[in-house]
Amino acid sequence: MTGTGTGAGTGTGTASGADGGADTHTQLRRSLGFRDLVVYGLLFIAPMAPVGVFGTLDAKSHGAVALVYVVATIAMAFTAYSYAQMVRVAPLAGSVFAYARKGLGEGPGFIAGWMAMLDYLLIPAVAYLFSGIAMEALVPGVDRWVWTALAVVVTTLLNLWGVRAAARAGLAVLAMEIVVLAVFLVSAVAVLAQDGPRRGWLSPLTGDGDFALSAVLGAVSVAVLSYLGFDAIASFAEEATGGSRQVARAVLFCLGLAGALFVAQTYLVALLEPVSSAALAADPKSQGTAFYDAVDASVGTWLHDLVAVSKAIGAAFAALAGQAAAGRLLFAMARGRRLPHVLSRTDAGVPRVALLVSAVVTLVAAVWAARRDDGLDQLVSVVDVGALTAFTLLHASVVGWFVVRRMAGPPSWWRHLLIPVAGAAVTLAVIVEASHTAQVVGAIWLAVGLLVLMVQRGRQEAAPGPA
Repeated sequence: MTGTGTGAGTGTGTASGADGGADTHTQLRRSLGFRDLVVYGLLFIAPMAPVGVFGTLDAKSHGAVALVYVVATIAMAFTAYSYAQMVRVAPLAGSVFAYARKGLGEGPGFIAGWMAMLDYLLIPAVAYLFSGIAMEALVPGVDRWVWTALAVVVTTLLNLWGVRAAARAGLAVLAMEIVVLAVFLVSAVAVLAQDGPRRGWLSPLTGDGDFALSAVLGAVSVAVLSYLGFDAIASFAEEATGGSRQVARAVLFCLGLAGALFVAQTYLVALLEPVSSAALAADPKSQGTAFYDAVDASVGTWLHDLVAVSKAIGAAFAALAGQAAAGRLLFAMARGRRLPHVLSRTDAGVPRVALLVSAVVTLVAAVWAARRDDGLDQLVSVVDVGALTAFTLLHASVVGWFVVRRMAGPPSWWRHLLIPVAGAAVTLAVIVEASHTAQVVGAIWLAVGLLVLMVQRGRQEAAPGPA
């Protein structure tokens, strides 16, 4: 890895040195190739992520659901590009926490990590709950919270085993998801060729009623949830065999591939949808199963069940990737002395303490939500704001490092100013369009983070200087 000065094997000399010496108990093992990074990113995102939110997006956008994902992919591309810039500056675990520390300073770095923590700890809980809901639909005799807890235990054991073992298992699951997606795509095309669309051919891009740009942008604020996770690739920077350039390539590739898959599947299922977007908007209860209902009515129950099984397994392994990223964020913040130091301990190159803490938090949140009728809504409502606030600070970090501090020589005004400013404008706009509940919870979490930062600074100032 360029510029780290590491020997073979650990590859974390800079990281350790920057945080207080080359302690072998706070180093990660370098073992992930480009394919492994893409597997983790796609697992976290999930190739069929739109399944659960299709109905909501279709209703919100007045039927222009494929356009929603086109706009969302472009919007998130700004963020992906900023990640690609900063991972070369700070090729460390911790992702946006490390980047904001470099570009903006210790305080903003802590806040970026704090807000990302809200995202990283709760996204796996949402994914585990999706898995529990899907399994309960297939096996109604077992309550969803049991399936949810079982998924947490199994995937946590894989993460504790090591990042390579989890990546191998994840590759098998990802292959299954892609096969199921391919079956859906081929089946949908066959049905459309034989029977024609239920809506107009261009309706997934133009809407099936009155087109409204504001409706599309409002739906984008929800669609962003489908993409959260591609950024988790950056948290494995210290474990990538090809260095920061390979991580940057994986981030951009993963986002582009996911965006293409999302647009393709939502375009096809919108054409198969037997009811209008207005009817979905008038019946919120039907929105959660709209994707399944369209497949069931147009192709058959067999594909409905196949998609449900794939979603159950895929969601659990999306949570596996999320839990791994959350553990590494806790590890990095602890190594940077922003969380208890015990979280920075590693065993055979695996941050097991941080992973276990992440697993416990996720287990409690997921099981709590699984036992409530409104649990999923409660979790989803707060995920976006944490991630988007961290993304905004990421864009600011690019400007801070390359333009304000000019640490890499003369800046490229379009790469280091225009793109991050545009990206920050997008993330702020999406935060403004988010639900009131999400904004309130995000503001409370931010206030707590600022309070923790003030306490930490007070302790540092009160501490006696060196003799």
